[in-house]
Amino acid sequence: MKKKTRKSSKRKFSIRKLIGLGILGLFALFILFIVSVNIGLWGKIPSKKELSNFQYQMASEVFTADSVLIGKYYLYDRQPVTFQDFPDHLIQALVAIEDERFYEHSGVDIRSLVRVGFKTVLLGDNSSGGGSTLTQQLAKNLYPRKERNKTSIVVDKVKEMIIAKRLEKIFTKDEILTNYLNTVSFGDNTFGIESAALKFFNSRTKDITAPQAATLVGMLKATYGYNPRIFPEKSLGRRNLVLRAMYNNDFITEEQVTKFSQEGLGLDYREFDYNAGIAPYFREEVRKEMLNWITEQNEADTDYNIYTSGLKIYTTLNYKMQKLAEEAMVDHMTKLQHSFEKSYGSNAPWLKDNKLIEKIAKRTPTYKRLQHSGLSHTQIIDSLSKNKQKRIFKSWQADEEITASTIDSIQHYAKFLNTGSLAVDPTNGDILVWIGGINFEQFKYDHISQSKRQVGSTFKPIVYTTAVEQGVSPCTYFSAEEIEYDNLKGWSPSNSGNKDEAYLNYSMEEGLSNSINTIAVKVLEKAGIDNVLNMAKKMGVEDKLPKEASIALGTGEIKIIDLAQAYTSYANNGKHIQPNLIKSISNHKDSILAEFKPKLNEKAAFSKETSQIMIEMMKSTVNSGTAARLRNTYGLKNDIAGKTGTTQNNKDAWFVALTTKLVHITWVGLDQHEIGFSNTSIGQGANAALPLFALLMQELNKDKDFNIYTKSNFPKPSTSVLEVLNCDPVKRDGFFKRLFKNPNKKKSKKFKG
Repeated sequence: MKKKTRKSSKRKFSIRKLIGLGILGLFALFILFIVSVNIGLWGKIPSKKELSNFQYQMASEVFTADSVLIGKYYLYDRQPVTFQDFPDHLIQALVAIEDERFYEHSGVDIRSLVRVGFKTVLLGDNSSGGGSTLTQQLAKNLYPRKERNKTSIVVDKVKEMIIAKRLEKIFTKDEILTNYLNTVSFGDNTFGIESAALKFFNSRTKDITAPQAATLVGMLKATYGYNPRIFPEKSLGRRNLVLRAMYNNDFITEEQVTKFSQEGLGLDYREFDYNAGIAPYFREEVRKEMLNWITEQNEADTDYNIYTSGLKIYTTLNYKMQKLAEEAMVDHMTKLQHSFEKSYGSNAPWLKDNKLIEKIAKRTPTYKRLQHSGLSHTQIIDSLSKNKQKRIFKSWQADEEITASTIDSIQHYAKFLNTGSLAVDPTNGDILVWIGGINFEQFKYDHISQSKRQVGSTFKPIVYTTAVEQGVSPCTYFSAEEIEYDNLKGWSPSNSGNKDEAYLNYSMEEGLSNSINTIAVKVLEKAGIDNVLNMAKKMGVEDKLPKEASIALGTGEIKIIDLAQAYTSYANNGKHIQPNLIKSISNHKDSILAEFKPKLNEKAAFSKETSQIMIEMMKSTVNSGTAARLRNTYGLKNDIAGKTGTTQNNKDAWFVALTTKLVHITWVGLDQHEIGFSNTSIGQGANAALPLFALLMQELNKDKDFNIYTKSNFPKPSTSVLEVLNCDPVKRDGFFKRLFKNPNKKKSKKFKG
């Protein structure tokens, strides 16, 4: 019996010994595993030096002149903020739900790990969480996991523990929280609390409320599943759970929990999308200018990157004016588009002209790609005629999913009128409004900075300005009679309408205000083509213009932004100023890197007296001429000068408005040059382009914040200017002159300009 007891005891001792040795072996293996991870056998672990010098990739921000954030350029949508920007309830919400013992542990919470292990392994409770501290989560944010197999997860967990311990030795608790909240993902390429607060609540972090903080912190458990925009009910439940955790940790009272839990989510969602949002064409132009500036700076041994350096770009744009201008554009263009399509009816060229559609198709990248691959024209058209699912733009209604071919799409988009609308403060060059087209997502081409179109009668003031500078008196009378110019292949400019003007003679003011073509050519003849081209250049028109008599009627192609630059000359006594988009650039710490202050051109293109004469002439255009709709239709009483413009075959409609504080230029037409308006009544500048300014000005007049623009008046002209303009607007030929003039026969002569 004793022998058996001894044998049994020995056996038990051996088993315990084996178990003990096994445990020691496992422990030794675990230690070896930890050591192997620590020395980098499973992949490099960042040193303390590397951890202390890590940098975020930061989005660059675009602000209006009145400091409204309107856009970002980024690879990762992140704007770091300081600890001082975190409201107490944000920190409390984060600690309460994510890491209750954050201020007690040193990076790894052993007690929490044991609790999670016990619940998960022994009780099978998978909802117990992962036991990771905020410091470990920061480690994961800084060095994201690459693989997802079971071995790598264990390795990654150990790595994160080691990194967390190192982070705790380098940074204070406040610094760890700051780094965590600046790096944590909120889904949809949104990183950091500042970007999330702006996206979901249109608010800076420092201004978010306790319920908003709880909503954002609640997302961290599952950024998609608790996204308040996609799953508002689930997000609300998660938010209230965070609020309850804040109460359990004595951060808020029971009354506050009850009050906050009764509130809705209150989302004010803003997607900083490249294609969407306010002023997309302007933001794209700012991006191009920034890339040029960065290239210049980096040549001088800097390392800026528009997408990662967190630059702050303060622009000249007026947020409220831009918003009103965009609303006016949608209002007017919606109605104009309807009238335009109705005027053509079933005979519209985009419906009937197959050759035109094929011509447009040949310009598309798809056609060129298929052509490059060796397909014939017939094969390409056949390929482009196959139906597929497409999302199409429906004239400011909701986009629509349809089944259509590429040819169908070309027909659909060929009919759309487009626009370019620009407002510049001529006193300092600030661009206040920039609308490059009707829809940036569908029509990327910017009609302000890229497009060159014939400017029509908006060029006439430059012709008249030159004539006045050449000594032609504003009270010189010019016959409205049509003339065939023998040396111009019998070219015979005519006037719009059917009015018989053979016996009428107009002063320059009357000729300009009523935009009479026959007179503009005669004024050009007096001024001289070379002088006019030189004047245009001195006024800031950089585009090369044709040395032809038709230039008087605006056959030259000019960018909107260059035409605006030219018109600033009238507000500055003959000196133009270059339109400017950017006021200053700062780094992410708000240190100014560059400031931009455009100056007036040193040399005046024309005299102060000529400037006053031309302004008075263009005021007549508004008061009684082709732009009189501003007064009699839109009821504008502001002190405004202006000029309408319509090109041949009604292809382009223009309007230029001028005040002492505003140069506003609008163009309306089609991207396809082959298509114009069906008739002049719809396509003339006064009907198609002028309303964009008129509707905007009506809104500006309602807001006293814009008094600087709406209440400004032109200086009273000098006595000498008033004297040279003091003449009858029209003179009729005398009896004998009329007797020998045949109104049905065009006069023939040589052009001597």
